Amino acid sequence: MLTVKAFTFNPVEENTYILYNEEKQCCIIDPGCYFPEEKIKLKTFIEDNALEPILLLNTHCHLDHVFGNKFVQDTWGLSLHIHEKEKQMLDLAPVSGEMWQLPFENYGGPLIFIKQGTTIDVGYDQLEIRFTPGHSPGHVCFCDQADGFAISGDVLFNGSIGRTDLPGGDFDILISSIQTQLFTLADDTKIYCGHGPMTTVGLEKMNNPFVKLY
Repeated sequence: MLTVKAFTFNPVEENTYILYNEEKQCCIIDPGCYFPEEKIKLKTFIEDNALEPILLLNTHCHLDHVFGNKFVQDTWGLSLHIHEKEKQMLDLAPVSGEMWQLPFENYGGPLIFIKQGTTIDVGYDQLEIRFTPGHSPGHVCFCDQADGFAISGDVLFNGSIGRTDLPGGDFDILISSIQTQLFTLADDTKIYCGHGPMTTVGLEKMNNPFVKLY
């Protein structure tokens, strides 16, 4: 069973997630820690709970989701897992950082490319990879159907959806991603979003003005 711990980091108020199991293995998803005190907070939680980081994952590579990638690599020696179509976004992230007056040192280590329909193991638990472009070209969501949750990045929010006016964004593709990849999960599936509070598939089907079905 995977437990979800969320942190809200950086001026864009991005949600960083740690998923950990009973064996104390954990994966770090979208480390957005920008300020030194945020990096300390992430590291302290991992150390205080005696966790062993074994995976570094990005749903996508917009700057607010990748600020802490290099810190995670330097601290725990982890290689970054992303979808191949997201590499361009990773490469452009420092340029975006300069534009937003948020300069940072980008991750420059090995890349492990993940694909739709495959799984990533966190000990005995599995995260299913669902390809969900539209907000960015290589966006993925990480789904744990056994434990009833998904890490949705910036695809689906509580009452909203990801923006599509950034490079590589496409509104129609985003809507299709939500309908085919997230709305096919059970209605009680918890959606842990890249920004804002958690929601569920069922609540978004009923209430989300962009994609509601009922």
